[in-house]
Amino acid sequence: MDINLIIADNLKRLRNERNLSLGRLSELSDVSKVMLSQIERGETNPTINTIWKIAIGLNVPYTSLLEQQEQNAHVIKKSDIVSQFTDDGQYRLYCYYSNTPHRNFELFQMELNEGCRYTSVGHSEKSEEYLMVLEGELTLEVNHETFILHADDTIAFSASTKHAYFNSGKGILKTVIMNFYPAR
Repeated sequence: MDINLIIADNLKRLRNERNLSLGRLSELSDVSKVMLSQIERGETNPTINTIWKIAIGLNVPYTSLLEQQEQNAHVIKKSDIVSQFTDDGQYRLYCYYSNTPHRNFELFQMELNEGCRYTSVGHSEKSEEYLMVLEGELTLEVNHETFILHADDTIAFSASTKHAYFNSGKGILKTVIMNFYPAR
């Protein structure tokens, strides 16, 4: 693949991952908006110094802009995931995607046995939790409020404080949880 197209793809991906506009990246990198736009479209061959400035503005290694990203899809099977669970085994968590420098979220499936409760101490500052009930009934306590959710219901909330899950229905409660960590 053409190196300019690799740089273009990486610049666009990294800028979007950080929720940066071209204008904001221009301020952070001291590279003009016009030049950044041309680079993202693969219309120009940026100099080494320009790439360095952009890397510094994005707070990434220089090579992050030059390396071709793997485009292969891959399947993650629940049976291949090592679960996390409480000592009594009543609460189980399966991490499908972890937070990485290139991914500012985590994706889990959570299972909680009937009549059981699990309390989370909270996540990092400004984190957000997005939860969808797949099966069962969830009573969620967050920020001194109580919410009852059923299959196919969703909720989003600030996850930086303590919150509690209670399986208030019949059978095993299953949810999908995405913890989102905004770019700083």
